[in-house]
Amino acid sequence: MLEADNLECVRGERRLFAGLGFQLAPGELLYLQGRNGSGKTSLLRMLIGLLPPEAGEIRWKGHKIGSEDFRADLCYLGHLNAIKEELTPLENLLAAARLADEELSEDDAFDALEQVGLAGREDLACKYLSQGQKRRVALARLVKEKRPLWVLDEPFVALDVAAVDWLAGIISAHLQRGG
Repeated sequence: MLEADNLECVRGERRLFAGLGFQLAPGELLYLQGRNGSGKTSLLRMLIGLLPPEAGEIRWKGHKIGSEDFRADLCYLGHLNAIKEELTPLENLLAAARLADEELSEDDAFDALEQVGLAGREDLACKYLSQGQKRRVALARLVKEKRPLWVLDEPFVALDVAAVDWLAGIISAHLQRGG
């Protein structure tokens, strides 16, 4: 379970939010909406331990976040794609798996890229892909992802209708598995 208690976020001289709290049980989803600059990304960065809250506490499975167990359960995809433009989608996906210390065979990587609609573009440098295709490369990590806690920042940005439907299905399946 992910819990936030009495969180406060101050950026510069501006308080973005205070007194924020929630509990998410397995199979539940928190969907953040708000205007630009309202603190959505700041909250997500707090939830993964990249930004300390001004006040309050965040717990995962009853313990303060930051432990090795927490990081082992976390999959974070930021609003930037975190791909290398010079590498191909296949190379990016395999490198991301290695960096996360996860097993991913080349066959599984090809399958993930096919599922996100990049079949035939696996060996093309990412710098030649559209913004939506680059986002799909980043999201391909979710196809084989087994970590229970997914924190996704603006996951639907630059996606066409088919990709939005695919991603909604992947998220729904993850929730049904107790993620």
